[in-house]
Amino acid sequence: MTQYAINGGTPLHGTINISGAKNAALAILPATLLVDGVCRIENIPKVTDVTLMLEILRDVGASIRLTDDNAVLIDTSGVSAGSVAPYEQARRMRASYYLIGAFLARFAGAQVAMPGGCNLGVRPIDQHMKGFEALGADVQVKAGSIHARAREQCLKGANIYLDVQSVGATINIILAAAMADGLTVIENAAREPHVVDLANFLNSAGADIKGAGTDMIKIRGKKSLKGGSYAIIPDQIEAGTYMAAVTAAGGEVTLNNVIPKHLECITAKLEELGANVEEYDDSITVRREGKLRKANIKTLPYPGFPTDMQPQISACLSSAEGISMITESVADNRYRYVDELKRMGARIQVDGKVAVIEGIRHLTGAPVQACDLRAGAALIVAALGAQGTTEIGGVYHIERGYENIVSKLQGVGANIRAEEVSDSEHLASGKTG
Repeated sequence: MTQYAINGGTPLHGTINISGAKNAALAILPATLLVDGVCRIENIPKVTDVTLMLEILRDVGASIRLTDDNAVLIDTSGVSAGSVAPYEQARRMRASYYLIGAFLARFAGAQVAMPGGCNLGVRPIDQHMKGFEALGADVQVKAGSIHARAREQCLKGANIYLDVQSVGATINIILAAAMADGLTVIENAAREPHVVDLANFLNSAGADIKGAGTDMIKIRGKKSLKGGSYAIIPDQIEAGTYMAAVTAAGGEVTLNNVIPKHLECITAKLEELGANVEEYDDSITVRREGKLRKANIKTLPYPGFPTDMQPQISACLSSAEGISMITESVADNRYRYVDELKRMGARIQVDGKVAVIEGIRHLTGAPVQACDLRAGAALIVAALGAQGTTEIGGVYHIERGYENIVSKLQGVGANIRAEEVSDSEHLASGKTG
């Protein structure tokens, strides 16, 4: 198995190019099922979740051709109404549920395995089902799969109010409604950048979607959409993770291929910790020289502080002066990484959705285990700022969402390497799982 070995305590200096947004790619790739003709999707991140989604599309009949490292040509004309997403593949990834909305839109029926992904507690799909049913579909869960079928020949536009600002439900309803008969209005819609990116992709193919990025989205269904080229936005969370890495380790790093506005909520908090961030048109420079300061943080839907950055900023706060408090209001079970940070000397107490962090002078290297994608990113951030060597297991979680993270960090001076170890070595180092 692979682990990352990191010798921390070295400031970072240089430039990192940010990849395309994983979460946008995982919505846009299923959306190609709605399109007549070939789609060229550019700025595709080379991460395992995206590779898995492409495999699923290929297995249901799509033609997939990689044209270079980060672009793909997709022709879904070979996908038929009876196609079923492979059970074992679909259940490994949360975003597989977007195939339901896409298949409903194109074929008026879908069968997809219940989604998997990171174990972040209860993440029900009731809002997705509510949306599909409002559009005229019958939805059932049978034998571990979601079965949905339009009651008539196609879906019908409807007014849908989401009980919570669910990103997944917003995206799935957009997919299902893009070719429905009539007008669909989503109220209390999620406003995340990848929701906007999906709408922009569909509009570039001829859809009629207005209001993406606000809490009310209006979708007037079209009978057909056309192929074309589209470039995915930069990854907000990847950029935020490298910003946190510089904040933890010190130094000065420029991040290219970013949208600074998407990072404002992250920038504000890291500056509160003591980082300095300079924004340009499509890049930012992050530097940190002095000591880290305490901060209080509450995760919120966009444009608030993202839950996907909560573990990484906790890693920074673990070596900040004073006592910090984090309130997690979006995801359940997000604090599973805390025990691993404690192995590195962190002083963190969790009570329900609140974590109290008493900063220490510096963390120390230790064998640790990534338990999910962002937890793994947090361990890298912690290790870069720590004294000594940290060995991180479970790195397949990290590679689900970060493209070439080892080489990117090596490029800015981090002492990090990926190494193969046997199961016995893995266990002997004190890691399990």
